[in-house]
Amino acid sequence: MVVAAAGAYLGFRSTPAADSADAAAFRFFDSVREWVDANRDSHPLFLFGVNYLRLGVRLLVEAVSAALTGLGFAGLVAVAGAVSLVLAGWRAALLAVAGFLSFAVLGLWTESVDTLALTLAAVLLSVLIGVPLGILAARVRWIGSALRPVLDVMQILPTFAYLAPMTLLFLIGSPAAVIATLIYAVPVTIRITQLGIAGVAPVTVEAAAAQGSTRWQLLTKVRLPMARPVLVLAVNQTIMVALSMVVVTALIDAPGLGQNIVRALERVNVGAAFDAGLAIVIMAVVLDRVTTAASRRRPLPWRLAVPVLAAAALVVLLPIGDRVPALSFAAPVNRLTAWVELHWYAGTEWLKNTVTGYLLNPLENLLVTTPWWLFVLFVLGFGLLIAGWRAALVAAAAAVGVAALGLWVHAMQTLATVLVATALTLLGGVWAGISCARHDRLATAVRPLLDAAQTMPSFVYLLPAVALFGASRFTAIVAAVIFAVPPVVRLVERGIRDVPPTVVEAALSAGSTPRQLLWKVQLPMARGGLLLAANQGIVMVLGMVVVGGLVGAGALGYDVVAGFSQREDFGRGLAAGFAIVLLGVLLDRLTQGFHRSKGPSS
Repeated sequence: MVVAAAGAYLGFRSTPAADSADAAAFRFFDSVREWVDANRDSHPLFLFGVNYLRLGVRLLVEAVSAALTGLGFAGLVAVAGAVSLVLAGWRAALLAVAGFLSFAVLGLWTESVDTLALTLAAVLLSVLIGVPLGILAARVRWIGSALRPVLDVMQILPTFAYLAPMTLLFLIGSPAAVIATLIYAVPVTIRITQLGIAGVAPVTVEAAAAQGSTRWQLLTKVRLPMARPVLVLAVNQTIMVALSMVVVTALIDAPGLGQNIVRALERVNVGAAFDAGLAIVIMAVVLDRVTTAASRRRPLPWRLAVPVLAAAALVVLLPIGDRVPALSFAAPVNRLTAWVELHWYAGTEWLKNTVTGYLLNPLENLLVTTPWWLFVLFVLGFGLLIAGWRAALVAAAAAVGVAALGLWVHAMQTLATVLVATALTLLGGVWAGISCARHDRLATAVRPLLDAAQTMPSFVYLLPAVALFGASRFTAIVAAVIFAVPPVVRLVERGIRDVPPTVVEAALSAGSTPRQLLWKVQLPMARGGLLLAANQGIVMVLGMVVVGGLVGAGALGYDVVAGFSQREDFGRGLAAGFAIVLLGVLLDRLTQGFHRSKGPSS
């Protein structure tokens, strides 16, 4: 197949032409925008639908924000500690108090409360919508089957791609931010809820049914109580996903810590971004630890919980000021950045030029000079070979869709960047994951770094990349690698650790060396985990490469950014968003299809 593909390329390759500035897809999306603008205050869809939804979400955000700010500084810290103590124990309560105090110490109290308000509003809506849908998906087969492809696309879609349609329908501001976050987070709620309800032991359900329980009683008295740990996990993961998206929505004028990061990015001020990023990490860690601990234990009984909550209410009523000594890391971080820029310039330039010249440019040239129909045929053939006919057809249809949008050259440039970044991510992530799996102390030392890395919003990683490499395509690659390596490390480590100990012991007793054990036993048996790591790495790299449009990465990322920031480029930007979705579907189907068709070898 490789020889045939190479021959076809040599026979049909063409000189790349720039994408059309006035493609049919652009004109269509521009006409949609014009129709929305003309009918926003007159059409029933907006008068009785979109506008009321926007108003309702705005009122919800204002209510949550008023509740948080109304508690005052000391009151909010006390309430956070009291609620954590009741739901998750004293360790989580201490962490919550320390975390909320740190927001004030960093001088970011108001921004942190704004971010928390948007996150809580989005999580509340996600739970109200996602939990019932997850229950239905678990109990009604056709609903689960119908939701699966929709949820797949929603989870593949990079965060940036949500922003243009949200601003079109809901304008800029908090309502659009919360609705975009809801759409991004609710698939997690639905899927984990579905898993929890479907995982309830059938024997228990049958026993309750034999006792005469109705369907409602089975749900409320058996399924939901037994699925409680998984449901709390659903809330936990929804919070994590929502927090990452809320920060990105600063680009559509959402308040909070994201605004600090956007301003720092505009000025290439790594220190200011570090302070805001640290506040986001602390918030994520607090919310994660509290909800995780809550999923593992029962809440305090009311006779103990009431005095704790009453004490917190008393603190709210006390006239305690909010003056806290501020501590900023901006100055030392900026000094360190300046030192690195000065002393590492030769090395960073060599690395950038080497990767760009020997990997990125040749691959990009190969892709952009390949006719679209030949690329589609290659995707179809490659998919049939490694993933099966269903995945191959979906991937080929996605490639056709990209061509139809009129952004073929930019799509191929983006794909080249994604493939190079994915290769570097897997190279580093697999090596680090193997090392962590084989050395417990290393795994323990690295775990907090991985936790922090996975809670940072995506475009925080652009700051150190820009400081080291300037604004370029390689900057997006560096940021994508840093962003995607942590989950790859974790999945590879988990896959290797899940190899049965009896198999490892048998190999060792047969005289295998550590190298033979790794290559002949552990890696083959961890193939499922490795393929999942590759799939997740590709999806995360794609999302980060698109964010790289903010720092000169160009291609589809630039088109998306221009689409929601410049009115005349709206049609092109929305088309680019769909092209990114289709690229994500293409890559996801091929890697997931390979995972399913080959599967773990164990």
